[in-house]
Amino acid sequence: MARIITDKRDMEFILYEQLEVENFFKSGKYKEFNRKMCDMIIAEARKFAIDEVLPTYSLADREGALFEDGKVKAPPCFHEIYKLARKGDWFGLTKNVDFGGQGLPHVIAQGAREYLIGANYAFSIYPTLAEGAGIMIELFGTKKQKKLFLKNLYNGKWAGTMLLTEPEAGSDVGNLSTSARKNPDGTYSISGNKIFISNGDQDITENIIHPVLARIEGAPKGVKGISLFIVPKIWVNDDGTLGKPNNIFCTRIEEKMGLHASPTCCMTLGGKEDCRGFLLGEENRGMEIMFHMMNEVRLEVGSQSFALASTAYTHALNYAKERLQGRDLENKKDPNAPQVPIIRHPDVRRMLMWMKSHVEGMRSLIYYVAYGVDKEKNAKSDEIREYYNDIISFLTPVVKAYCSERGFEICVQAMQVFGGYGYTKDYPVEQLVRDCKIASIYEGTDGIQAMDLLGRKMMIKNGAGFTALVREMEKTMEIAGKNKELENLVEPMKKALENFKDTAVSITSKVKSKALRAAFSFAFPFLDVTGDMIMAWMHLWRASIAASKLPEAKSKGKKKDAAFYDGQIKTAAYYMRSVLPVTMGKMESIKICDSSIVDMNEKSFG
Repeated sequence: MARIITDKRDMEFILYEQLEVENFFKSGKYKEFNRKMCDMIIAEARKFAIDEVLPTYSLADREGALFEDGKVKAPPCFHEIYKLARKGDWFGLTKNVDFGGQGLPHVIAQGAREYLIGANYAFSIYPTLAEGAGIMIELFGTKKQKKLFLKNLYNGKWAGTMLLTEPEAGSDVGNLSTSARKNPDGTYSISGNKIFISNGDQDITENIIHPVLARIEGAPKGVKGISLFIVPKIWVNDDGTLGKPNNIFCTRIEEKMGLHASPTCCMTLGGKEDCRGFLLGEENRGMEIMFHMMNEVRLEVGSQSFALASTAYTHALNYAKERLQGRDLENKKDPNAPQVPIIRHPDVRRMLMWMKSHVEGMRSLIYYVAYGVDKEKNAKSDEIREYYNDIISFLTPVVKAYCSERGFEICVQAMQVFGGYGYTKDYPVEQLVRDCKIASIYEGTDGIQAMDLLGRKMMIKNGAGFTALVREMEKTMEIAGKNKELENLVEPMKKALENFKDTAVSITSKVKSKALRAAFSFAFPFLDVTGDMIMAWMHLWRASIAASKLPEAKSKGKKKDAAFYDGQIKTAAYYMRSVLPVTMGKMESIKICDSSIVDMNEKSFG
């Protein structure tokens, strides 16, 4: 497996040239940070990912997680690297230092995570869920709960999960049947079954903390009657020591398409013996609390899919440069002409350019959102804080769904570049395709994200998030428009943005009309074109910076920088001329909002 996971130069370009994060470090919460420190953190993440985590990628997939004698066993190779990850403080990167976290800016942590996820997606899930459980306890837990759980969750000593889904209550969470009964000592007895629980059990950590959604006896039906509980695998005593095993256990693990090294468990709580938990927050506010974690996890899922896509593109690019096959088109009839690397063939270049444009666009988007989280937390006024909150809230379903969809498509295209070899286990792209697919399904399917975008995010505060996003795009167009060399990029962007605004008005008006069902049949296409427009925005932003720096790079003989900047301009040109016209067609389809999908008789589907 190649020892290159992602594009270090592009990462640095986004951090220090596009987002200019060094300016952010001059004051406020992160003023102790500087470029040297951030580069060191990311470099160490890269070293750990390549030297320790990457070698386990295929091995852990082959070993898989096992269910034996009622116990779940993680791949043996994970035990040692988990210890090394804890020793290197690679858990709780952005979390509160007072509770065992590292306190990094989100945008810098994103750089470290890109390497760690790209090296082994399945391994990265183990600490991610612990952080998610910790977030909710930090925000809504009592002083006692924070003292008992947070440090061990954030430093990786204990793992965490999220027990939400049930056999009859997947996306329809309000239909759950898991129940809770209050005990005299203030704890609750929990009884029920949960499915599709990532890392619901494993043998790496000494304890697992399960946030569990359940309905207290007598509570209202639906989501308004759901509460959230902290249920430890091993009971935690008041002094922090471990007590007896709690009656929560795995009954089986799923046989999955991918992520074989991460167990997906069916869990049973209660039954013959008591399963106890602590109420987190107030009764009947479980979904409200859970969504504080879900929104962060959804951004994480989009980031995960992107990281796999970046890795897949890197493999495909390296292979295309090295694989000799066929002759140049001009010499195709000359049997004596030498074979050439397949990157010389136009169709291979087409696939690589499509992948490159989406990988780099998604990287800019994901780092932009992470930086927005930092700016929101470090805002000097409520107005600025609200502005970034509006943008992040609007972009969350887009990051989750768009990056999941495009990430998987990039992995598939990478396999195509490898040809027949890509379909074998001789190369890692086969596993990348299998592992990546789950991102579009879990933590709320992409269809649900699209419904959230259209039905909620476009409506909240009269579409404040959408308005803020358009304003940012217009700012970039104004700056790019001052460079005559970019006129051929600004014009298609301008036309597309006007069409995008018209499309948004058209579809949202139908949501408020009798055409509601037809409008929601176009919810995902609307999310898709929103993602496309964001990619165009990011490429114009990137090209604007590159165009301003290319002349100096050429004059000083900095060939690598010159090639990089020239590549940014050409990638933006490709996107504006080859991808954006297709997006324009999608917008016209959305505005027509044909009702055939919802009008057709169910029996007519076959």
